[in-house]
Amino acid sequence: MQEAAVRVRLDLGYDGGGFAGWARQPGLRTVQGELEAALARVLRLPEPPTTVVAGRTDAGVHARGQVVHVDVPRGAWEALPGRSARSPGVAAVARLAGVLERDVVVSRAAEAPAGFDARFAALRRHYAYRVSDAPGGPSPLRRHDVVAAGHAGGGRDRLDVEAMDAASRALEGLHDFSAYCRPREGATTTRTLLRYRWGRVADDAPAGEAGLLVAEVSADAFCHSMVRALVGAALAVGAGRRPVAWPAEVLARGVRDGGAAVAPAHGLVLERVDYPDDAHLAQRVVEARARRVPAADLQRDA
Repeated sequence: MQEAAVRVRLDLGYDGGGFAGWARQPGLRTVQGELEAALARVLRLPEPPTTVVAGRTDAGVHARGQVVHVDVPRGAWEALPGRSARSPGVAAVARLAGVLERDVVVSRAAEAPAGFDARFAALRRHYAYRVSDAPGGPSPLRRHDVVAAGHAGGGRDRLDVEAMDAASRALEGLHDFSAYCRPREGATTTRTLLRYRWGRVADDAPAGEAGLLVAEVSADAFCHSMVRALVGAALAVGAGRRPVAWPAEVLARGVRDGGAAVAPAHGLVLERVDYPDDAHLAQRVVEARARRVPAADLQRDA
């Protein structure tokens, strides 16, 4: 008889600079590969368990609020605290911290509520992209998560954040984003872009933050390279190379435009994933699966 399993939710963050993306790949260091190996070690499993992630990220992309679920034997999960009075979740966080490299941190582990699915139960995924148009570039303390405007195709002059914001707002809503996605066979490119806004950190901000622009990008899901392509289009507007109406025109044409270069990966951070309350998890999974039947249609953002 097969041992009963428990579904565990893990909340984690990572510095994507040292990884070839989220997804496990032979011979390459990936977040999924590192996490699954660590889980096998702390749970004393003969084989690494398979994790399911809220949003797959590409090489160099970071996460502050990534969510994963994993099904593991109940006996192994409940044995984690040993003789201590800790809960299995608290013990899991402590044990994972002892085996994972410091560029991956699991901040919370707990038995998931009934119906939870890290991918299909998600309502919204929230990303931030950070660019600096300071003359000398971003602070060296932010070089891993802030892109210099010149390196992102934004030119060397001060970016017009008001124009970028206006152009970005025009893309919000339910659209076919094929012009801003890398094609994947059998995958839909229709998404609901819930929020796409740009703002500038005040010029009297603390040292190291001057010249910092931040994009807030939220959607029900994203297709491959969508966020960075949207950022690239906004940067072209901010640098004055394209008019405010241009990103919406590209969207309407439905064809990739070379003027919308994909922005560098390291400025992108998955900030948060939203889920419904526990009573509505199962229904959300049914609805999401109905819209994303093709197996190739994975949330993957870069």
